[in-house]
Amino acid sequence: MSDSTVTDPEGREQVTVPRAVTGEGEQGFLRRLRTPRRPRLWFEVLLIAVSYWTYSLIRNAVPEQRGAALRNADWIWRSENRLGIGVEDSVNHVVNSASWLIVGMNYYYATLHFVVTLGVLVWLYRSHPGRYAATRLVLFATTGVALVGYYLYPLAPPRLMNGGHFVDTVMLHHTWGSMASGDLKHMSNQYAAMPSMHIGWSLWCGLTIFALARAPWVRVLGLLYPATTLLVIVATANHFWLDAVGGVLCLAFGFTVAGLWYGTLPYALPRAAAARGGPLLPNEA
Repeated sequence: MSDSTVTDPEGREQVTVPRAVTGEGEQGFLRRLRTPRRPRLWFEVLLIAVSYWTYSLIRNAVPEQRGAALRNADWIWRSENRLGIGVEDSVNHVVNSASWLIVGMNYYYATLHFVVTLGVLVWLYRSHPGRYAATRLVLFATTGVALVGYYLYPLAPPRLMNGGHFVDTVMLHHTWGSMASGDLKHMSNQYAAMPSMHIGWSLWCGLTIFALARAPWVRVLGLLYPATTLLVIVATANHFWLDAVGGVLCLAFGFTVAGLWYGTLPYALPRAAAARGGPLLPNEA
């Protein structure tokens, strides 16, 4: 180990700094940052509230580029038809023929997106504190990169296409809840359909439940949730299939960010967390 000595102009040695120790200190600081810590309730509530407020503010601040959004929607619809997957209009009309089903899907679209995501966060906080921060980072990174997509690629949902023959199911059935239809449409950017965060968030929930839940039936429900959400976003004419692909890519980015920071998948971290100022507790998984 080599030392560096600081000498004043008169030749007196003043400070000796062990270089190796300095490097170890920097590494130790990063290690502490990456060590799962027991989350603080007040901080998490504040962080989630501020983050969602910021997300909504930025999303709705993106200029509503109607012309570009409609052109992009036409291009995606033509591309899907060339690929043989452009069946969203058929799904939309078939499901809309059963009023009870489409009304239920309208409410599903408007509520579960938030309710289930918050529920999974609470479950992680209570039952998997060691994995909470890393899994939350996946969600935040996923949502953050989605904002870039909204800005760079404005996209109209199928129900707003010119000549697309899609049914706006919320408007038709007068159901409450869509921030992009009816009286609430002025509060939300209607041309931010790509990527679909309904898919990004629901797949995050589904994978988290499947990876960490113990009861087999709960794990199955975890996988069914994003699959059902995919059907709902298409049947209600709020998204194309390719919007869902965009949501999956955003989630992959989120997992990459968390994996690079923590050195492993969030689900592979210890279930328990280190107490603030204390050692890391043993894995209780």
